[in-house]
Amino acid sequence: MTDSLTNGPTDQLFAIIVAGGSGSRMQSSVPKQFLLLKDKPILQHTIEQFMAVLPAQQIVLVLPAAEQFTWAILCEEHMFNPPIQLVDGGATRFQSVRNGLQSIQAAAGIVAVHDGVRPFVTPAIIRNSFDTAARTGSAVTCVAVKDSVRVIGPDGVSQAVNRSQYRLVQTPQTFALHAFRQAFQVEEQPFFTDCASVMEYAGFPITLIEGAYENIKITTPDDLR
Repeated sequence: MTDSLTNGPTDQLFAIIVAGGSGSRMQSSVPKQFLLLKDKPILQHTIEQFMAVLPAQQIVLVLPAAEQFTWAILCEEHMFNPPIQLVDGGATRFQSVRNGLQSIQAAAGIVAVHDGVRPFVTPAIIRNSFDTAARTGSAVTCVAVKDSVRVIGPDGVSQAVNRSQYRLVQTPQTFALHAFRQAFQVEEQPFFTDCASVMEYAGFPITLIEGAYENIKITTPDDLR
C-alpha cells in the first residue's frame, strides 16, 4: 500500500466537474465557463488541473445539454479532446451532481466534485482531497475567514462573532463513493448549497481540509480580472 492514494493506482478515483452557470453576473452573453483566460476557456484550465491527478476517462463533465455543442466547438478550436465523460446537467446543482454520479459505474472508490469555474485549484489540493477522503470518508476544501464577521439577527441588530470559528467553503469536495451514492438518494432540500450539505443531511460527518485563497470561483468581471 502506498503512503498516498494518488501516488499509487488511480483506477478508483473519479471527478465530477459541474459547469452549469450562465453569464448573468458576469454581464456576458457567453456562459462564464466558456470565457477565455490566458487564451483558453476557463473550463479547460479546470479540467487540466484534474488531468494532472487522474486519467481523463475518470473525469465526468456535467454541462447543460444546450451548451454541449458550444463546448465541442471550443474543444476543436483549442485542440482539447481528452476522453472525458459528458453528462447532461439538471435543473439544479443537486440534480446535476446526481446525473454525474449516475454515470460512474464503479462499485467503490473516491469521487471529487468541483466547480467548473474554479480553474486555480492545484493538483496538490486535489491529491490531498482524495487522500483525506480515503482515510476519513470526506474532504471538504475551505479557507479561514480573513475579515471581521457580524451576524444579523431577526430584529436587524448585528453582533460580532469569533471569525476563527468560521470557514469559507470551496471545492473540490471529495467523498467515499458508496456514502456519496447513499446521500444523493435523499429528496432535494432548499438548503442544499453544496455536496457537503447533502452529506451532512444524510448523516455523514464532514472533514475539512485546507484550500487556497487563490482557488476562487470566477463569477463576476472583477473575478475574471
